[in-house]
Amino acid sequence: MSQDRPVSHSQLPTDKELVFKVMPMPADTNVNGDIFGGWVMSQVDLAGAVLPARLIRGRMVTVAVNEFIFKQPVRVGDLLSFFAEVTRVGNTSMTVRVEVFAEHIRTQGSYVKVTEALLTYVAINDDGRPCPIPQPSGGAVKP
Repeated sequence: MSQDRPVSHSQLPTDKELVFKVMPMPADTNVNGDIFGGWVMSQVDLAGAVLPARLIRGRMVTVAVNEFIFKQPVRVGDLLSFFAEVTRVGNTSMTVRVEVFAEHIRTQGSYVKVTEALLTYVAINDDGRPCPIPQPSGGAVKP
């Protein structure tokens, strides 16, 4: 694990959107007492889907976890902030980068990046087959 240094609220990402906040609870821990990585992954998937959902406005699925890096452990009571940005928009798919910062309960106002991930989502029709992502009226898609 890398040793990311704590950052202040003013140093959180400004080029990404805050899409989700959640506090893990004791039921989300692994045998070591840290938050289970699979729980973190599921929260990242939920957060990553927020921006594609705005554009797709229909069914979509996660088709790839292109990258997933656990940088620091997450503890019970940490307040997790999930920041996302769309990095690529294709005909039927979108790629999203998610960065997760933990605000430790004892050092409020100080954040540590705990996870970063890159995920790909695909728009699907009612039959579960890939379908084109609707283009916004009056302009290009903003990645």
